[in-house]
Order: sequence, then structure tokens, then C-alpha cells
Amino acid sequence: MASVAVEQPGREIQWRRALGRSGMLAAVLAALIASWEAFKWVGEQSGLQLGTFVVDDRTFPHIHDIVGQLFEPSRRNGPLLIEILWDASLFTAKEAAVGFALGASIGFLLGVALAHSRLLQRGFLPYIVASQTIPILAVAPMVVVWFGGHGFPDWFSVSIISAYLTFFPVAINTLRGLTAVDPRTLELMRSYASNPLQILWKLRMPSSLPYLFAAFKISATASVVGAIIGELPASIQDGLGGAILNFNQYYSSTPENLWATNLVAAALGITFFLVVIVAERLIVRRAPENVA
Repeated sequence: MASVAVEQPGREIQWRRALGRSGMLAAVLAALIASWEAFKWVGEQSGLQLGTFVVDDRTFPHIHDIVGQLFEPSRRNGPLLIEILWDASLFTAKEAAVGFALGASIGFLLGVALAHSRLLQRGFLPYIVASQTIPILAVAPMVVVWFGGHGFPDWFSVSIISAYLTFFPVAINTLRGLTAVDPRTLELMRSYASNPLQILWKLRMPSSLPYLFAAFKISATASVVGAIIGELPASIQDGLGGAILNFNQYYSSTPENLWATNLVAAALGITFFLVVIVAERLIVRRAPENVA
């Protein structure tokens, strides 16, 4: 009975925190929408013009028009826009998920290797950092040509581009997390004749989980960005990148289509981010027990 009484207040506190976070998110979203509409109204009323930029329905559609466009046909007698973007989102999500898995795995293995060898850190870390200074738009066409010429499907080439954006945060944070253990705890493990694998699994890994999931959050959204960017040189029409290219051609007549596509792309990135948060809460809460 006592344990039930203790658990009940704990659950109530968790629910209150969840409601508080949900309320804060809703308030921020409402503030963003209000700011958008206020800027549009002020711009139209005052005739605001910044260079060639003019605030009107073409450059700043109403939020309700953008959302409403999702439930309108994308073309005459065609399917609803939301149906097209749903299928495109699933296609891009597949590319991003594969890219995230590849990039996170490569980044983690690199981080583990670097954490166990200062020689490797001095030799490889500068090149890993330098790899991120190359514009992704310059790399993407080469990746498509390389993998497309060896029989790989186009979507896999896009996943490689997504992995390129994903691996770096994971590699750096894995290195930081694995080397941030308490030296006294590390010395204690060694005094018990623990081998490097035992130290990695029982000490370094649990203590590095916060660093890892911080990187996963960044990489999850980056994988979606990489997938969308990778679809452009690959001429893939099935994903969100293809939809963006298509609707960009008709922006002057129906700007809401492009804005709605951007909205769906943002929702996909947020979904990936939330999946990582859920995984973090399921895994990291057990980390203190493992460290102890």
C-alpha cells in the first residue's frame, strides 16, 4: 500500500509536467502564428517594402490558407494535396531513417575508435571536422553519380547524403561522452582487472548516453534535411524534395502549395526529433543504475 501511495504522487507530478510542456508548446505555436499574421497585416496596411520584397498574399500567405490548401486538390481533378504530401513524406522518411541509421552507426564507431586512441584523434579528427566544411550541395551530385553508377537505387544515394549530415554530431558527442567519465571510477574498474570492452559497456557507455542522445536529436532532424536536399540532384519526384521543386515552378500562382510542403517537411523533422526523445526517456532513465 505504501509503494502505491508513493507512486501515485509521482505519476501526478509527471502528468503535470507533461501538461505544462504541452501548454508551453501550444503557447509558443500560438505566438508564432499571431506574429506571422500581425506582420502580414502591418505589412499590407503600411505598404512595407524591403528592397524587392513586398508583403502580400504571394510572399506571406495566411496560415489558414496554407493549412486549408492541404485539403484542396493539388491540380484540377487531382488528389488532395495532403494525400500527395503524405506519400512523399513516407518516401522521404524511409531515406532519412536509413541515412540516420547509417550515419549514427558510423559516427558512433568513429567516436569509440577515437576515444581509445589519441593517435587516431590527432590523425583523423581534423579531417572529420573538415568534411563538414564542404557544402552538401557540392557533395550530393557526386554521391548520386557514384552510387547510381554501381546499381544502387536512387533513394539509397539520398540516404548516403543524409548519413553525411548525420554522422558528425554523433562522432563528436560519442568522443566527448566516452572520455568524460570520472577518472576515479575508471581507475576503480581497472583495479578490478576489467578489460577495455567491460569498461566500455559498463562505465563509458552509460555515462555517455546524455551526450549520445543530444547528438541523436541534432542528427535526426539533419537526416530529414539531408534526404530532402539529396532528392534534388537525384531528380527523385517521389519525395518531399521533388514536391518542393514541382511546386516551386508554380509559386507565383499557388504559393500555398509550396508553403504547405514546407510545413509538412517541418512536421516530419519534428516527428524524428520526438522519436529520439521517447527513446531517450526509455533508455537514459536506467543509466544511473548501470553506472552505479
